[in-house]
Amino acid sequence: MNTQSTARRGIRLPTRTKELLVRNSMVGVMLLAVIFFTFSNTRFASPQNLQSILIAAAPFALIALGQTLVILTGGIDLSVGSIIALSAMVAAWFAVNDPSKIWLGMAVGVGVGLAVGLVNGVLVSVFKIAPFVATLSTLTAASGLAYAVGGGAPIRGIPAQYGDLANTRWLELPIPVWVMFAGFVVIGVLLHRFAFGMRIYAVGGNPAASAIAGVKVGRTRFAVYAISGLLAGMSGVLLSSRVVNAAPSLGAGYELDAIAAVVIGGASLFGGRGTVWGTAMGLLLIQTLNNGLDIMLIPSYWQDVIKGALIAAAVGVDVYATRRMRR
Repeated sequence: MNTQSTARRGIRLPTRTKELLVRNSMVGVMLLAVIFFTFSNTRFASPQNLQSILIAAAPFALIALGQTLVILTGGIDLSVGSIIALSAMVAAWFAVNDPSKIWLGMAVGVGVGLAVGLVNGVLVSVFKIAPFVATLSTLTAASGLAYAVGGGAPIRGIPAQYGDLANTRWLELPIPVWVMFAGFVVIGVLLHRFAFGMRIYAVGGNPAASAIAGVKVGRTRFAVYAISGLLAGMSGVLLSSRVVNAAPSLGAGYELDAIAAVVIGGASLFGGRGTVWGTAMGLLLIQTLNNGLDIMLIPSYWQDVIKGALIAAAVGVDVYATRRMRR
């Protein structure tokens, strides 16, 4: 029996090692991309350009973190791009109408994001509407409201002080970058050090078994959509503050990049598997590719082709690993 057990362990170890390497293959892809761009253009590895990558990644990081929680439960949130636009429009509207209440307007903007997230949570957890349909409906509604706030146009006459939040620097880095770092730490600790994180993984892995074990599946799903909306609201306020601009189309397509970052980072679209570390790697890979390809003057449509290929490869890795685990 000992011999058989040893033999089995000897067979399984290489298999697990292989699966681990496959799941972290995107880290290798990122390293190769960094090496390629560094040798292709000396400007890529400059401190200023690396800082630009972090600044560009910051607003995506918050919605990617929210998307990570949602996808871990087996759901998806398509509304975050529209939440960004709506939150930015509301915050900018307050700033224009009463410059003395800029901070109040920003807080309301974040609150709007939370409100939409709560609606998503109710639709998914209470009314049992499929996450794709539920968040698609709020995507459309939030987008319409963003246009309504500005009367179909961007908010004009935003005071310069509105940009103080995102353009203030601490230790040579702007505030949004520090918010991004804090977000990764907080969500990482939440997932791996608190019971709530364990419930998220359990719900995504097997909702029926989780319910039998006493996990409040509906409450957990409600909570992750609320958090996703809150983070999207923060992202919208930070992004509009950085550019001192607010337009109804501000967050268009951001939800796709957020989902791409999570999937490329190794999270399973079936739920129950994924990490904050993986999301960080996926996010940095996308932003590194965007930045490097821009420096090389590669047209945007080819950049989309490359990102699409990466998403397809990541999903293929997920399907492969899932099948291996079920054997």
